[in-house]
Amino acid sequence: MTPTRKGSFVKKTKDITIGSTIALALLTGTVTLQGCGGSNEQQYEERQETTFGKGVRTYITETSPGEFKITDEVSVAADSSKAIVRYYDGHRDTLNAQSAKALIDREVINNQQYHAGHSGLGSALLWGGMGYFLANSLNNRRYQQYQNQYGDQQRSRFYNSPATFNRSNSVRQEVQSSKSTRVVRSTRPSGGRSGYFSGSRSRSYGG
Repeated sequence: MTPTRKGSFVKKTKDITIGSTIALALLTGTVTLQGCGGSNEQQYEERQETTFGKGVRTYITETSPGEFKITDEVSVAADSSKAIVRYYDGHRDTLNAQSAKALIDREVINNQQYHAGHSGLGSALLWGGMGYFLANSLNNRRYQQYQNQYGDQQRSRFYNSPATFNRSNSVRQEVQSSKSTRVVRSTRPSGGRSGYFSGSRSRSYGG
């Protein structure tokens, strides 16, 4: 078989990471392999998908107006990931993974006035376990760059105690250990319908 490139969308295989229930627009690179000769030659497209079986439930408290601390984190099923926030005035709110990401993007990622010393809810989410889960399950390079830039010293500021911070590291290890990668292979006849998932098959590998 000879690898052939078809159009501008056929690229080399890339790693794709997804959370179990988070809706994503999968920006997937593919490789097309075309059979030799005959009108029934097959084309093959492969991509790698990485999923996480474990996610994070984060408990956050507003200790003073505009100042938030993480008070606990536990590992849960990926589709149960959420942040439970208790505000200074006593009311509570629950953020699912999508809502947490939207808040992080608004308060941190897309805020040109943001600075690392800020202690708002978006910062607590980004540097806490929720941010770690989102960065990895979505393969979000911007989140990863922020987190790698400041490291543990920055992260620890958002926890109410060293014990809570140390417990969060164990939760992160559980999330990472739940990672699983598989290669998904799609087949379709040459010149046939170009639906991406036509006749798809997959091979799974432990991550």
